[in-house]
Amino acid sequence: MREIERPVFTVLVAICFCHLINDMLQSLLVASYPAIKSEFHLTFAQIGLLTMAYQLTASLLQPMVGLYADRRPTPLSLPIGTLFTVSGLTAMSLAPSYPLLVAGACVLGVGSSVFHPESSRVARMAAGGRPGLAQSLFQVGGNVGSALGPVAAAVVVVRWGRRGLGVFSTVALLSTVVLTAVGLWVRRHGLSRLAATSLHHGARPTSPLSAATVRASVIVLLVLIFSKFIYLASFSSYYTFYLMHHFGVSVRAAQMLLFAFLAAAALGTVAGGPLGDRFGRKRIIWTSILGVLPFAILLPYANLFWTIVLTVVIGFVLASAFPAIVVYGQELIPGRVGMVAGLFFGLSFGAAGAGAAIMGRIADLAGIEQVYRVASFLPALGLLAALLPDLGGRGRPSVL
Repeated sequence: MREIERPVFTVLVAICFCHLINDMLQSLLVASYPAIKSEFHLTFAQIGLLTMAYQLTASLLQPMVGLYADRRPTPLSLPIGTLFTVSGLTAMSLAPSYPLLVAGACVLGVGSSVFHPESSRVARMAAGGRPGLAQSLFQVGGNVGSALGPVAAAVVVVRWGRRGLGVFSTVALLSTVVLTAVGLWVRRHGLSRLAATSLHHGARPTSPLSAATVRASVIVLLVLIFSKFIYLASFSSYYTFYLMHHFGVSVRAAQMLLFAFLAAAALGTVAGGPLGDRFGRKRIIWTSILGVLPFAILLPYANLFWTIVLTVVIGFVLASAFPAIVVYGQELIPGRVGMVAGLFFGLSFGAAGAGAAIMGRIADLAGIEQVYRVASFLPALGLLAALLPDLGGRGRPSVL
């Protein structure tokens, strides 16, 4: 069966678009925190636990979904994830109590756990010889969707409260149609059967590195993801509260400034993959995570203008790491595209959830400003990137 030599941009754009819808709907939870906190009279710690319930549901399931997808690729399962998203949003819009609100957040997390591993596999299949570009296109959809969440919340949820969440769930139906078409494309080209056959006959490619080096490298990548997403959790969950409390801005203005941060992160994601294809993933990982450190240390002491500038820079630089990390991991463990994607996306959700809970507790005990002082040193863990083996300047061709 002939291998795809060039990126299939129609498929990549479709996956990018569906990732946008998925993450926009998912990010409505975080963007709705001011309304939810006010309605249920929650503490910052309870807000953190709500985030942790959502994030941990996704993080625990994603590696298992990814491993299953490697063994038995089922691209037509992609539309199923949207049904969990619809159910979770609907439950959260109608929940009469905090425990039911947490239950709805858990269902919402399942939607991401189903969507991300298999869709990342499809992006890799359609990548041709440019896996970094494909991963960036796939991930930027999620970043743009996350950035649109606060805007949607500012327009709808701020006006109608959390019941506005239910209105957005209907958008998932459009994603269901597109994902069904993508699944049919994969089946039509026989790529899922090719991957499954290779695995069942023991033909899975092996890494040229020793098992100990691969394990050590994976641990380093997981630590880097952990530091990156715990730091990002301080923005996704608490940036609006920080701006309102520290600078006295309005809820709507805080949501728009959160959008600016997330939009910068989307642009960083676009840049990270192609730069990794051109200059090598290790260099991009090293530069993006460690390069954020001086800006992160300055942030807690800046005025409003420089806070906006610094957060835009931080969002752009830090986000460029993740596409390079995912593709680097897939090249490190050939033939386990779904498992690596599920593990890395899953850890990113889990780290963000744990980080939100920890930062919420810090905010309750020491004030919201202390969150950014404590988190500012996390990018220093980027020094660990020096331990990663060099896999070459340009990425290798896609391996299923």
